Amino acid sequence: MVMASCRMPSASDLAGLDAAVSQSLGRVKDFIEPRLEKALELSPAASPRLLEAMRYVLLAPGKRLRPALVLWASDACYGAENQWENAAAAAVAVEMIHAYSLVHDDLPAMDDDDLRRGRPTCHRAFDEATAILAGDALQALAFETLANQMMAPAWVARGCVVLARAAGAEALVGGQSDDLALERGWIPDISVAPAADQLCWLERIHRRKTGALFLASLQLGGLSAGAQPAGLAKLAAYGHAFGLAFQIADDILDAEGTEASMGKRVGKDAQRGKLTFPTVIGLEASRVRGQSLAREAVAALTEMGDSAGELSRLAEWIVARDH
Repeated sequence: MVMASCRMPSASDLAGLDAAVSQSLGRVKDFIEPRLEKALELSPAASPRLLEAMRYVLLAPGKRLRPALVLWASDACYGAENQWENAAAAAVAVEMIHAYSLVHDDLPAMDDDDLRRGRPTCHRAFDEATAILAGDALQALAFETLANQMMAPAWVARGCVVLARAAGAEALVGGQSDDLALERGWIPDISVAPAADQLCWLERIHRRKTGALFLASLQLGGLSAGAQPAGLAKLAAYGHAFGLAFQIADDILDAEGTEASMGKRVGKDAQRGKLTFPTVIGLEASRVRGQSLAREAVAALTEMGDSAGELSRLAEWIVARDH
């Protein structure tokens, strides 16, 4: 049964929820990781060092949330499981775009991070030039994978457009640009503006920088299952709420989490004076906002019934997690 509410779980409830979501994500990993490996079986024309860096990034340990959203959205629209093979190419492609974006975000010219998923970032493990090229290559390979392997040829062009828009100047890249603009002083300092204006700016950034690829993952999963417009609209409503809930939870964990649990440096946003949800509205209000968005995400899928259960559980877990 799809959950109708999204209260903050007790410690015992959270343990059960964490175990259930971990098990479900484990099934996603078992399905997607061999396909990520296969996607990197390139010809001898590929530079060995470049390919090594691509493998280092794409096969790094991770939750595989974006492939999970693709696969579970296909289940929700299909009405049953066993739809995954049709959605596999889209799931691989979105993980490639995500991996490329992390490589570039971590660069010294961007966020200058030296730890990602518990390991040295790509430019630390290799060098800056190789990291840039590995990101470039993964982006190109994502679209090649989608164009060549998406199971329903009628949806290939639309799927490529969905992914391109999510990764482009109006979404992921644009959100990162605006985030840097505020940090680097390219625009007036919004931190002195009223809190409501700061919150609006913050949501505008993260609906693009973080939320757009989540939304694209859901839309691609729906397209892979031949979803009708009404089904795609429900997934979009879920995605809009889920993406922002995820970012709020991430900001809270950056403020309260540990490097060991997060697999990356924490507290860096506060050190840089960056706007985050906790710095703008406070930790408690951030938790309330995240829980409200999770409820909104779950409610968007109510009419889809049990087939959307994995997505509903994920929305509840995403705001209650500690890692």
